[in-house]
Amino acid sequence: MKSVVLVPGDGIGPEITEATTKVIEALGVEIDWQVVDAGAKTMEEYGRPLSPKFFPLAWECGVVLKGPITTPIGKGYRSVNMIIRERLNLYANVRFARSIPGVKGLHDGVDMVIVRENTEGLYIGFEREAAQGVVESIKLTTESACRRIGRYAFELAAKEGRSKVTALHKANILKMGDGLFLRTVESVAKGYNGLEFQQMLIDSACYQMVVNPQQFDVIVTQNLYGDIITDLVAGLVGGLAMMPGANIGENIAVFEAAHGSAPDIAGKGIANPSGMMLSAALMLDYLGFREEGARMREAVYAALADNSVLTPDMGGKGDTEKFTAAVIAAL
Repeated sequence: MKSVVLVPGDGIGPEITEATTKVIEALGVEIDWQVVDAGAKTMEEYGRPLSPKFFPLAWECGVVLKGPITTPIGKGYRSVNMIIRERLNLYANVRFARSIPGVKGLHDGVDMVIVRENTEGLYIGFEREAAQGVVESIKLTTESACRRIGRYAFELAAKEGRSKVTALHKANILKMGDGLFLRTVESVAKGYNGLEFQQMLIDSACYQMVVNPQQFDVIVTQNLYGDIITDLVAGLVGGLAMMPGANIGENIAVFEAAHGSAPDIAGKGIANPSGMMLSAALMLDYLGFREEGARMREAVYAALADNSVLTPDMGGKGDTEKFTAAVIAAL
């Protein structure tokens, strides 16, 4: 039996993680869930947004399935996601964007992976007020992190049988920082003769993703750019609820959906659990249950093609319970 840390999170998190664990149970995969609280209630209890037992358990188990956690805007505690990624050194954020049969998107035939450097860039949060009304924000770029994320992207492309890796950047303006990223990934590409490599300015890439997203396969980029284009690409395939994700480190991984905690619909029973379920399918792959992961993925796709169980965010009149039942039936 595998031990996995389960963080239900807040907002709709508890609802979609419960739905997801029901599907895994129906698959017959035995997992010893180590439940850890996080979010606003944990902040009230411990004075921190994450239970103190999280990190010891995460290192012990090596795998975490995490629901969304609300991050206050402009005040309050720092993003729990960023804290987890930094402390566990989860250097690769990986998001999958695929067109799903029966799900209305802006384009058909989209199938790309976004590999985002997860530990550097502007998201290190180093800011200071240099003078009244003047704020400096530091963007950190190191050769070692660029090389590591470049290798991860090319290794993933080779492992998954993909054909091309595209590096996105703004090296025409940020000649030192983004220039270092581009040069480093270019040097990594030379070691993978079977894979095509191209580089593209991030603004041009955003345009190309809207008009011709089928040209992209594996994308590798820095933190802020990856965060932004993930949401852009989600709009092409039907929404963030359809995008599974993973944060990968050395011998440790955290799996989570790409969307947020949606506190406005929390407790109403109408949350869409498909992104969480698809992320859990990636987790099963990672744990070695590849057949079960594939079955779970196909069952979620089947439920998404059933208009009678779709949740309101997808234009349906179903709810979380009905959708989950449909996934289990499709198994």
